[in-house]
Amino acid sequence: MHTAAPLGVGIVGLSADGGWGGRGHLPALQAVEGYELRALTASTPDSARKAAAAFGLPESAAGTDAGELAARDDIDLVVVAVRVPRHRELIMPVLRAGKTVLSEWPLGNGSAEAEELAELAAESGVRTAVGLQARSAPVVRYLRDLVADGFVGEVLSTTLVGSGGGWGPVVAERTAYTADRANGATLLTVPFGHTLDALTMVLSGFATLTATTATRRPRVRIAETGAELPMTAEDQIAVTGRLESGAVASLHYRGGSSRGTNLLWEINGTEGDLVLTGDSGHLQFGQVELRGARGDQRDLRPLPVPENYLLPDGLDRLAALEGPAGVVAHAYHQLRADLRDGTSVVPDFAHAAAHHRLLDRITRAAETGSPQ
Repeated sequence: MHTAAPLGVGIVGLSADGGWGGRGHLPALQAVEGYELRALTASTPDSARKAAAAFGLPESAAGTDAGELAARDDIDLVVVAVRVPRHRELIMPVLRAGKTVLSEWPLGNGSAEAEELAELAAESGVRTAVGLQARSAPVVRYLRDLVADGFVGEVLSTTLVGSGGGWGPVVAERTAYTADRANGATLLTVPFGHTLDALTMVLSGFATLTATTATRRPRVRIAETGAELPMTAEDQIAVTGRLESGAVASLHYRGGSSRGTNLLWEINGTEGDLVLTGDSGHLQFGQVELRGARGDQRDLRPLPVPENYLLPDGLDRLAALEGPAGVVAHAYHQLRADLRDGTSVVPDFAHAAAHHRLLDRITRAAETGSPQ
């Protein structure tokens, strides 16, 4: 891998008709120095050809086989941006080809698949990354450093309330598969999972936890057709516990959106308080405001993210990005530095497998009623 030249990127699941590959990954890659899109796959030959035309690639760079994409000499990094149930089958040939691979989160459809992929990556010596980009958001990194530097003193407790946006009374047809718990893309794994990963990075992991989950809307409606659909994914998740740091944590995520609070994360300590708020419980989108107060200050004040947390070489391009692609760009910037310098800032498959195990602890706690 030549660090002076851009890394050749192949995206598995890049469509001209929308999807996370085109909305999140491609604009982020274009905003960060050091990457070049060179190939893609889509679900059918026709959609692959359309995507190639839409994104300025020759038809020869488009296909439907992830293994063939990974085998190309001009590809250094393969990005897997498809629905969760297909992650394992598409990641396996990339690992066997020995190419660096970035998978969307969740890594697998359940912890068994995640463990299998992490083990194969370790055995193959392949460099991996997983899309838990909330921890790459400048505001989350700044929050972590404020806590580490003693802004709140000793952390006593943390409280988090969030709304998933999805998993409410109405679902879009293209995301209806998330209503089925068996598909692995649920309120627990996606918005809650992303935010929980950021919380454990900022504070610490859980020493012990209890949980209550429920599906309060067993039937939901498809927006485009009005048809009803059974929902088996949990739409209420409540977790309490003690962190490894000793702080007490209370988290509650609910499906749909609230007329009140859609994201509120408080960190309370002996010397001060930090509060993160936003209109979406998807912290990985990065659209939040940080405020804080300490010592004799009575009122919370805005805490703008310092410039040194922003991209040094892509501020203008990042400023033009709207929505979640900006946070993804920061993750790609960190990954480029990892690959160049041999560091491990971006979480890998081993980290993803460990995070799957934490979600399993929550599920067991809710199913058994026993602390985990």
